[in-house]
Amino acid sequence: MTPTLWGRIQTRVIVLGVIGAVITLLITPLLPMGRLSREQGYRVTLTILVAVILLGVGWELAYHGLQQFRWDKDWPTVFGLVTIANEGLLLWLLTRYTSAVVPRDLRPSAPAFGIEFTLTWLAYWGFVNGPIRVVLPRWRYTGGRVL
Repeated sequence: MTPTLWGRIQTRVIVLGVIGAVITLLITPLLPMGRLSREQGYRVTLTILVAVILLGVGWELAYHGLQQFRWDKDWPTVFGLVTIANEGLLLWLLTRYTSAVVPRDLRPSAPAFGIEFTLTWLAYWGFVNGPIRVVLPRWRYTGGRVL
C-alpha cells in the first residue's frame, strides 16, 4: 500500500494529535524547563506540538513533490525516520529565533525541546509503522486515510 497525500496528512494530524498529546502531557513535567512554571511548560510543549502538526502538513506537501521523482512514488521506511532531522531543525529555528511558535519569554531550553520533539516524533513514527495496523485495520487499504 502506498499512502496517498490525503492519507498521509490525515494520519499525521490524527496520530500526532492523539499519540503526540499523550506523550507531551506525560513528559512535560519531567523536562528541564528552567525558569518556566509547570503551566508555562505545558503551554510551550503543547504549542510546539500544534506547530509540529501544522508544519507537518507543509512537509507532507514537500515530501509528496519529492516522491514524484521516485519510480514507486513512495519512501523507504527509514526515510520517514530520517525526516526527524529536517523537521526538528526547522521547528527549533522557528522556536528559538522567531516569535512565530512561542513568545520570547517562554522559549524552551535546547534539551527540553530536543527531548520533547524526539520522543513525540519517535512515538508517532513507531505507531504509524506498527500498531496503527491493529488499531485501524482498514488504514492500509484506504491509502492511509483515517476518515
